[in-house]
Amino acid sequence: MSTTMIRVPAGVPARLEDGFGRIRRELKLPDAFPAKVAEEAAWVARVPRPGGEDLTELPFVTLDPPGSMDLDQAFHLERLRGGYRVWYAIADVGAFVRPGGVIDDEARARGATVYLPDGNVPLHPPVLSEGAASLLPGAERPAVVWRIDLDGDGRTVGADVLRARVRSRERLDYDYVQAAVETGTADGPIVLLAEIGRLRLALERERGGVTLPTPEQQLVPDDGGYRLAYRLPLPAEAWNAQLSLLAGMAAAQLMLEAEIGLLRVLPAPRPADLDRVRRVAQALEVPWPDGAGYGAVVHDLDAKLPRHAAFLHEARVLLRGAGYAAFDGAPPKLAEHAAVAAPYAHVTAPLRRLADRYASEVCLAIAAGEPVPSDVRRALPELPELMAASGRRAGAAERACVDLAEAYVLRDRIGQEFAATVVDADERGGLVQLTEPAVIARCDGALPLGEQVAVRLVAAEPATREVRFTFP
Repeated sequence: MSTTMIRVPAGVPARLEDGFGRIRRELKLPDAFPAKVAEEAAWVARVPRPGGEDLTELPFVTLDPPGSMDLDQAFHLERLRGGYRVWYAIADVGAFVRPGGVIDDEARARGATVYLPDGNVPLHPPVLSEGAASLLPGAERPAVVWRIDLDGDGRTVGADVLRARVRSRERLDYDYVQAAVETGTADGPIVLLAEIGRLRLALERERGGVTLPTPEQQLVPDDGGYRLAYRLPLPAEAWNAQLSLLAGMAAAQLMLEAEIGLLRVLPAPRPADLDRVRRVAQALEVPWPDGAGYGAVVHDLDAKLPRHAAFLHEARVLLRGAGYAAFDGAPPKLAEHAAVAAPYAHVTAPLRRLADRYASEVCLAIAAGEPVPSDVRRALPELPELMAASGRRAGAAERACVDLAEAYVLRDRIGQEFAATVVDADERGGLVQLTEPAVIARCDGALPLGEQVAVRLVAAEPATREVRFTFP
């Protein structure tokens, strides 16, 4: 019942592999790339569009989960007198892919990379997304580089974007960065990442932005079998995300001032939903000071505490309804992203999201004082629906894979009781979050929201991906 991708180790049992394959078929996820797309990708990988400023002397680094190959972003951070400079390099997919070409046509059909435990369904052929366009260490790459100056409090005081050539020096991962900061052994960019990240998180809280600290589920080997465990995001992941948000906010401002672009938008919570979440907070004894927005409330919560976990699950209703808004002329009526609490655009993951390449091309043209290319301009109105369709497809795949893993782990435990926290409740039952294993599933019965209860497993079928409990 979760909506986040589950992590699965290599070499899982055949039953799980077959289940992941069935999900691919049910959702009609594309398999290999058509021959003409693969052929063009192999050719453009050898001859990307030339040009761009030479920034190869800047010591960029990447920060991603271990084993990642589709590296969209790299950063270099500097301390200035009274502030900071953020250099944020984004893979320049536009140096390889032309709007209207066969690679672009295929990317428009896919919309975004879909991540599954047994391998992803990439937006672009791997020769580009994991090779020539990826910001892999030691290789010179074309990039879209944001240069953003911040004051001592982390506020943006200036931003620019240009095409450049870059060379990443090192591939970092979150565990390494977090350990370096916690042990005091961090230096150079890691120190500044933590410093700038904390400042930007404080500003997010000040303006009413919110990021829900949702636990991630992992399938891990255990005594000859498997178990599901929760993993909470590390602070280093939040610091890194703030750099991406920083570039996205700068891009949105640039496009709004030029009156053309593609924004990522989210409406403010409906009053009825906000009232409901306030009532839930009161019932769960979650503090909500007078005058505080829900973003400020969320920032103080600990997802490891049962009542906080229940509230965070209920608060998701306030973040539903995100989409894209294309405009060419007057900005759209809804131009802000409620969770960011500011105008925002997707520009930092073009290897994985179609929209980012087009939005970046708009920003590059604006910054250079040039007209937005006509083929980019013509494509803008179609992008919101293309991205909505790909989002629905990716969400369905993620939910199905999590449900399959949960059913597989629990398949031999029908009739057993488990300790759980009630994270959602209605007249028919609700959702419970088990303490061990890491499962969130449907439960029948009169459930007390936010309470710890004992529930009994009555169904766990991998073939249908159904998991269901009962209470009492």
